[in-house]
Amino acid sequence: MLIEACEIPDVKLVRSKQFRDSRGFFSEVYSKSALAGAGLTDEFVQDNHSFSALAGTVRGLHFQKPPFAQAKLVRVTRGSILDIALDLRRASPHFGRHVARVLSAENWEQLYIPTGFAHAFCSLEPDTEVLYKVTSYYAPDADAGVLWSDPELGIDWPVASDSATVSEKDARLPRLRDLEPVF
Repeated sequence: MLIEACEIPDVKLVRSKQFRDSRGFFSEVYSKSALAGAGLTDEFVQDNHSFSALAGTVRGLHFQKPPFAQAKLVRVTRGSILDIALDLRRASPHFGRHVARVLSAENWEQLYIPTGFAHAFCSLEPDTEVLYKVTSYYAPDADAGVLWSDPELGIDWPVASDSATVSEKDARLPRLRDLEPVF
């Protein structure tokens, strides 16, 4: 595994090799020791699987409040997404900034998102499947988020606000400036 810091250094891009032959491929997509060697010592406790039937489906920007905050390790097994990690750490020099990466079944890259970040993605293809590990179990009372289309975030989404497929819950999330300090 190759693990590289992104423009916000606490967010990491993880590249796993694929070993291909006539049968298909083999790939090690998670190694606790490889991540620990890069300083990522999180204990993942749950795997989540998301399916988006339509291109232009936006999920997020989600996070869980402490003490149920989650780090995530996100990968795509079918299709592709624009993956977003938004820094919510008020003391961070990167507060309010984001990392955006295209993750796909083809490029086989993963994004590590530490606690203190909101996470979202937009499916770029129909029938896209996303798998991600989290470090805390889902806690409904700690569930929170930021409005994905908040223009002050400067995220270059690949879909217009009026044509995105978004849940009612996500469409009602607050803008970042209206969010009380969490991290």
